[in-house]
Amino acid sequence: MTGIKFCGITRGSDARVAASLGAAYIGVIFAESKRRVKPDMAREITSGMENGPRIVGVFDDLPIAEMARIADEAALDVVQLHGRFRPQDVAMLRRGFAGEIWAVCGLDPTASTVPGEAVELADVADAIVLDARVGGVTGGTGRTLDWTGLAIAARSLSRATYIVLAGGLTPDNVGEAIAVIAPAVVDVSSGVESSPGIKDPGLMQAFAEAVRSASLE
Repeated sequence: MTGIKFCGITRGSDARVAASLGAAYIGVIFAESKRRVKPDMAREITSGMENGPRIVGVFDDLPIAEMARIADEAALDVVQLHGRFRPQDVAMLRRGFAGEIWAVCGLDPTASTVPGEAVELADVADAIVLDARVGGVTGGTGRTLDWTGLAIAARSLSRATYIVLAGGLTPDNVGEAIAVIAPAVVDVSSGVESSPGIKDPGLMQAFAEAVRSASLE
């Protein structure tokens, strides 16, 4: 079954709902965002999740050593890299962080190809996150990608690493996205919110049910 990542979690109650719905991952954001949390807050939000979803920390252009320190303080399982990171940066982070490393590829919503740097990162990262980039901002925009246009490129990337699909996913469209892209994980934030950082339990449940239904088809 396609894994689910509920991202931009800012409250323990939302983390517990995500866990109860069988989410594979919970995302907390340390990058510049309306959903940004501090490391001690992230640890509090995700406390008691040791046998539940894996915890993903989302970072932008922080020094590698600082990301490794925060990952340890927040007890992260996965570091997700936004920004201009190179394969050698991933290698450097691995020396200070034992968990998975995901690299984000920000794409124009109409893109049908992925840039060469994403292909290079796919050789060293544990996953590539495909997300919409709008006005210089990647993630949290609510914009979808052109799944049909990207299908061939995404499946090619998936031969080297696994694909996490983000960008404007909702309970209404995630089934189509899974059918076209066949990602390992679908990543949702604004599509299950009542306001930035505040998740709607009903929408979270509807999203999880839509993913399960699509995974069975």
